[in-house]
Amino acid sequence: MNFFSEPYGVVASFVFWYPFLMALFWMAGSILFLRTKENKQSDIDIDGFDWPMISILVPCYNEEDTIMETVENLTGLSYPKKEIILINDGSTDQTTYLLEELSKKYDEVRVIQLEQNQGKANALQVGLFASKAEYLVCVDADALLADTAPYYMVHQFFVSGERVGAVTGSPSIRNRNTLLSRMQLVEYASIIGAIKRTQRLLGKVMTVSGVVVTFRKKALVDVGLWDRDMITEDIAVSWKLQKRFWDVRYEPRAICWMLVPETLSGIWQQRIRWAQGGQEVVLRHWRILFSWKQRRLWLIFLEQCVSTIWAFSWLFITLVLIFSANTFQDLLFWLTLTSFFLVFISMIQLFISLVIDSRHNGVMKYYLWAAWYPAIYWMVNTLVVVVALPRAIKSRYKGGYAVWSSPDRGLKKP
Repeated sequence: MNFFSEPYGVVASFVFWYPFLMALFWMAGSILFLRTKENKQSDIDIDGFDWPMISILVPCYNEEDTIMETVENLTGLSYPKKEIILINDGSTDQTTYLLEELSKKYDEVRVIQLEQNQGKANALQVGLFASKAEYLVCVDADALLADTAPYYMVHQFFVSGERVGAVTGSPSIRNRNTLLSRMQLVEYASIIGAIKRTQRLLGKVMTVSGVVVTFRKKALVDVGLWDRDMITEDIAVSWKLQKRFWDVRYEPRAICWMLVPETLSGIWQQRIRWAQGGQEVVLRHWRILFSWKQRRLWLIFLEQCVSTIWAFSWLFITLVLIFSANTFQDLLFWLTLTSFFLVFISMIQLFISLVIDSRHNGVMKYYLWAAWYPAIYWMVNTLVVVVALPRAIKSRYKGGYAVWSSPDRGLKKP
């Protein structure tokens, strides 16, 4: 079979050229952001600035394994004016008891006990209502913030203007003892960092990092707070802010150490949630394509759509190949020279991104683990997108609270 004959040739070309060109795009964007933005960032004078109060919001659901360590980290931060609000979203383990003990141990810790699990977005809204500060630092219950992270994020609100509604930090992985965790380490440091740098250069970002982000309370109130019916509150609120012309900034120096899943089932559930969240945003905000005022959001909207189309195209080509191959050579389509070039350009992109990101978190030594990443990522991403799409469509019609569960936190050993 001539696999590049019509009608397969167009689809096969798209499957190859889209990730190839996007890798070049992310590389160029990362380098340009580094030269025009990142290298020009001056360090902040921590002692010479009158830091405003911040409210640190930590939504919790069945976090008995991590919450003690997280709160100890947050209370130990040197940031001078802070309160820590722990919102227990109907946990069924020992989280309720542990939060009460923490509130007794630390004066700056307050606890809100919710009887029913109604989702992370709802928990954050309750925390906002109870907060005293204008700047809300939202972190996950497994997060360990670098001591300088709150300073870097809050400082952006003062140097970047009154229209800054959110500043997202840079997640870094702290469990690095398995193949799966090290592959995700490469992903967070290269793929996600490159995308955020490039999107920030374009003026809009797909999403803040839900694990570490600081919001201006006034901006959240202006857009109606978080969407409680969306499965990924961080993606949803990013779009609401930017549609109302609030700026979202990326601060790569604001490091947050987090745990990632180290089981295939844990990663699968996490990626399904991410993919579904992105698709829900597309289904909710598609009308921006007909608004000239929202034109700066068009690129990231279309990139999300094309990525979904690419996943289905990859699956289509693979299935056609499997069921239509006449010879063993046909089955080696993904091992051809063109596929080699695609993996090669991906490895270059990963290398450049890791070099840039290692300036902040020293991840360059894990580059060799990137060799596993391109092929596995494409296969997993394809299946995730295919499975998530009907769930996203169903959720848009069903409505109601998007409840959550504490994800697979992996192992904490270094």
